[in-house]
Amino acid sequence: MTRRTDAHPDLTRPEIGAPFFSTWRVGTPLRQQQTVEAIAGTWEHRPWPADGLLGYHVYTGHDAATLLHYSQWRSEQAYEAFVKTHRQERNDEIDTAVPGIERLGLGRYRHYRSGTREGDTRVPGCIVIVDIEFEGPDPDRQRAWVDTVFEALESEPKPHPGGISAHFHLSTDGTRVLNYAEWESAADHIDALAAPGDGIGSATELWHRVQTWPGLKSSTVSRYDHAVGLVPE
Repeated sequence: MTRRTDAHPDLTRPEIGAPFFSTWRVGTPLRQQQTVEAIAGTWEHRPWPADGLLGYHVYTGHDAATLLHYSQWRSEQAYEAFVKTHRQERNDEIDTAVPGIERLGLGRYRHYRSGTREGDTRVPGCIVIVDIEFEGPDPDRQRAWVDTVFEALESEPKPHPGGISAHFHLSTDGTRVLNYAEWESAADHIDALAAPGDGIGSATELWHRVQTWPGLKSSTVSRYDHAVGLVPE
């Protein structure tokens, strides 16, 4: 069966072969909560749909209008089998409970690198999603950009104490990087952005390279709260 959990996901599980992210626009804080409950209820009274699905987590956006979905699949094939047999009935039930949901698309990724502090047991109070888009597909550029971010983080002279971890994912089409970053609170992230420099980094040469990388098309930052996790019993 399906079990609801408040625990945050482990993004570094080696079994995750296909981490997927998607966004739904629902419109208001009330509809955010109604949709979260509709998702949880729809899943809880059904059997867990596939051995290939390790976990499914939903987050409420601080924009008061969107939901982020993060699902951990063993493979893309496992996801495609779920789509053929189980997804539509779930979406239909959710749409009946909360009509008018706008589904903004699914992003297929692979986990590349994570930055964590050894022994850190803090529970995230805010999830920050940094979505980077490049001009055209280039897997080598994706990896090189992330590697440079890690160089900048490791040499950062004034790291903000509120940062917990950063988990970088590369889109399978070669055009995007998604950083799932865990922070102690939204206030900590806002404080980090307000410090000198562009973004959370100081005004160093490495951070300048990150921010002016050739082919970098756009960068967006969104904050979320973990609302519910769904896992197999």
